[in-house]
Amino acid sequence: MGGKRMLRGISVLTVLSLLAGCGGAIFGGEGARESAARQENGRTIARDKRSNALQSSVFDLFSNADDPNVTLEVNRYLWAASLDVLSFLPVQNADPFSGVIQFGYGTPPGGGRAYQATVLIQDPALDARSLNVALRTRGGAVSRETQRSIEDAILTRARQLRVRDSGL
Repeated sequence: MGGKRMLRGISVLTVLSLLAGCGGAIFGGEGARESAARQENGRTIARDKRSNALQSSVFDLFSNADDPNVTLEVNRYLWAASLDVLSFLPVQNADPFSGVIQFGYGTPPGGGRAYQATVLIQDPALDARSLNVALRTRGGAVSRETQRSIEDAILTRARQLRVRDSGL
């Protein structure tokens, strides 16, 4: 009985040592896939950053670990110009911290079609890249030219407000 147990132990050790010698990665060695995946390129760097990022859980929602000094900034001239240019639309929702203004349906003066708009101000810079306007009618999206003209009107009014505040 003791001989069978010893023979079984020796055969298991022999099989494990053969597998480890063949690159089976049993004793901490790397297999071919692991060594290929360890090569430095754009994908592996991005994958490593994602895997090394802090993991979160549902319980993080209840912790007060957010940095209170982090703020989102919105350009005040773009904000005021958006409200001024689209004053014919009723404001449904406005969040100055994220820069989103949602307008309800309204008809411009002298127009017959009702519009709805959502304005997103993404950056504190007074720049066209900071402003996104989504405009639609009850029938669907409006033409790109109409949307561009609203964006241009908001940018022009924002520049006027800035010049007025600077006293130029």
